[in-house]
Amino acid sequence: MKLNQLGTVSWQDSQLLYHAMPRLGREGLNLLSPGSPYVCIGYFQDVDQEVDLEMCRREGIPVFRREVGGGAVYLDGEQLFYQLVIHKDNPLVPAGWEAFYRRFLEAPIQAYRALGIPAQYRPVNDIIANGRKVSGNGAAEIGDYYILVGNLIVDFNYDMMARVLKVPDEKFRDKVHKTLQENLSTIRRELGSAPPREELWDLLVTKFVEVLGPLDVETVVDAAWRAEADRLAETLLSDEWLTARVAQATGLRKVTIRSGVQVWHKMHKAPGGLIRASVEVQEGVLHNVALSGDFFFYPAARLTDLETALEGVRVDEVEPAVARFYAEQKIDSPGVTPADLARALS
Repeated sequence: MKLNQLGTVSWQDSQLLYHAMPRLGREGLNLLSPGSPYVCIGYFQDVDQEVDLEMCRREGIPVFRREVGGGAVYLDGEQLFYQLVIHKDNPLVPAGWEAFYRRFLEAPIQAYRALGIPAQYRPVNDIIANGRKVSGNGAAEIGDYYILVGNLIVDFNYDMMARVLKVPDEKFRDKVHKTLQENLSTIRRELGSAPPREELWDLLVTKFVEVLGPLDVETVVDAAWRAEADRLAETLLSDEWLTARVAQATGLRKVTIRSGVQVWHKMHKAPGGLIRASVEVQEGVLHNVALSGDFFFYPAARLTDLETALEGVRVDEVEPAVARFYAEQKIDSPGVTPADLARALS
């Protein structure tokens, strides 16, 4: 198998090159970083729902839709990308996606551990250390090939990540920013400093060789690969591709911070008015609940108490918890029932 050690490439090539490989019938491992920042959205996402396109245009930040699922993410040169393209019939490929992730994420996990960061696999596709995500990964099928893409995160721009996402209001943006910092970490943050870039690349190569076997090193993009990437650019860099609506709007906005941790914003129109809920969900449990809207709630001061009472409640137990609160506090909310509030929170 080829090891394409390409160093710093254009932001476009950091996506187009691995998309081109299965179309050329090529296996290989790419190690590279983008030369400039961009936002990358998942294949099934609606860019208008996920990304603040006006802000990105104003700041000159391109947005790209990949053929790999997952969420929107801000990418830049502080992340070292590994991109594995492997044929479905390759004997290294195990059966099932979880086994696939477990096998091939062993390389970056061992690279982190060699640095002194206690990384471990967390299903389905996260690498966690000290309770925080330290690597974002995704996989897809393109033709007869499986694709794994991921990164070593040397550093991360939390502020820009929170800015590029489309959110309902600044309060929600602040919640996303806070939750990102609490649940996403970096090599520099874990170690206090970052090793030289070449040391990190060499470490990744060593650990992938242990998983994949000997690799033939290439350092340039040959003519056929270049031509296919350029051909794909006509489609994958087009506005039509970016704005294709492959997801359906549901009124529910979720930002995934890491596996098991999300920030939700949901609106539910009850007979008594619109309910807006903003909440952090960790392993199916509510935290930091915020309720607002144009409904009536008596006594009004008890709404804050309800938010507090819902701290630590499981998503599937919200309605009985709200019903108990209503009974204990003698709540009257015309046209808004505990079931309505539960719908806004689950």
